[in-house]
Amino acid sequence: MNPTVAAVRAGVQRGVIELRNTFTNAQDLWNYFFPTAALLTAMFFMRGSTVPGTSFSLGARTLPSALGMGLAFGGMLVLASQLVIEREDGTLLRAKATPNGMLGYLVGKIILMSTVALMSMFIQLVPALFFLDGLRVTNASAWFTLLWVAVLGLVATLPMGAVLGALIENPRNLGLVMLPNMGLIALSGIFYPINGYPGWLQGVAQVFPIYWLGLGMRSALLPDGMAAVELDGSWRHLETLGVLGAWAVLGLVLAPVVLRRMARRESGSRVAARRERAMQRVG
Repeated sequence: MNPTVAAVRAGVQRGVIELRNTFTNAQDLWNYFFPTAALLTAMFFMRGSTVPGTSFSLGARTLPSALGMGLAFGGMLVLASQLVIEREDGTLLRAKATPNGMLGYLVGKIILMSTVALMSMFIQLVPALFFLDGLRVTNASAWFTLLWVAVLGLVATLPMGAVLGALIENPRNLGLVMLPNMGLIALSGIFYPINGYPGWLQGVAQVFPIYWLGLGMRSALLPDGMAAVELDGSWRHLETLGVLGAWAVLGLVLAPVVLRRMARRESGSRVAARRERAMQRVG
């Protein structure tokens, strides 16, 4: 059997095992449940407010934006944090020691992160339908748009998550990635339209995939009339496809290079040194 094919098959098996483990782990389940519950609670209390200039519920407008935000978080930050943690505990070194082990490791992580992100998206969507009105959930084209935006969004963010995880060596430095992402969420129209922002802030928001994931999800689930409160008064599907596609290409080009460089630098002595530093911090 071709070594690459064997590595991919091993990665698929690894991903399935990790999925089974994560869905039987109470801490992991809590980590998935709590953000979902918090977002649903916020949208419940926002349901009586309206988007400025319309009679449409601000909570219903926020839901698809939050779904896009969740995909971006799952793609970039969660994968990056797992890579950093598993490099420190030696998991990546063990993967490196097997033929094409890094490829199998990455395939397994992509399966895990993609499945968890998509399931989390639907776990948020279904309960919200009981208290939010106006969402397009009976339209086949809405589900098609939801699907292609979600898949392209994951392709755009997962490789970049792998790049970030490969570049960050110390888990304590994850905050250096988290804080800018929280700022981008504030700029990206997740909880409120960005039309009132200065033009340069609107431009910054549109460089990154979080804005376009939120816009794509809104285009899938909100009535066509709600496009009037977006920039340029339209859903801009071609621009969404172009920006997310550009991030996907950039990530797919960078991720293999950065991961190979990281894998070459891994050794037993480096893992032992990191473990010693971690023990000193605990002590």
